[in-house]
Amino acid sequence: MTAIGNFKPAGVAALAAAAALALAACSQSPSGQAETSSSAASASTQAALTAPPSPSAAPNTSATVGAVVEGFPKQLLPLMNGATVVSSSFDKASTPATAALVAKVPAPTAAVVDFYTKALETQGFKAVPGDAVGGVASKDFVRGENETVNLSVVEAAGVSTFTIGANVAAESAK
Repeated sequence: MTAIGNFKPAGVAALAAAAALALAACSQSPSGQAETSSSAASASTQAALTAPPSPSAAPNTSATVGAVVEGFPKQLLPLMNGATVVSSSFDKASTPATAALVAKVPAPTAAVVDFYTKALETQGFKAVPGDAVGGVASKDFVRGENETVNLSVVEAAGVSTFTIGANVAAESAK
């Protein structure tokens, strides 16, 4: 039974255990170095604080910063002339295969949208109606029943930063 301001005995014990673990982790040895606890409670607390592996850690997923990742489908998503890659990723094992590219180019938003519209329409993609989401230029393209590409562009001080992502059949990711 609990009354306002009173804890159940199990709750007090759990609170005391948590406080003891926190104090043990923060205590100093006489030499000034932090002591470590080897108790099972400390180990389980550490395990609870460990993050699960990143989804990008999947064996067939590749990602890199500052370059086009190896195996990236450059024919499907060509890099616009003058663009500098910020990051890229590619997962050819997923169904559909996924590819993403973030880059910057000293060009207006309209030039980026025009370049990728032409590049994708040449490959059989059709633009979906709509040119923005909120204040961000955004264009979607579809091909067949389940292949999609999205392009989003933000411009500041004459530099357009764009993200292009594709979900396509594995055989299309070349």
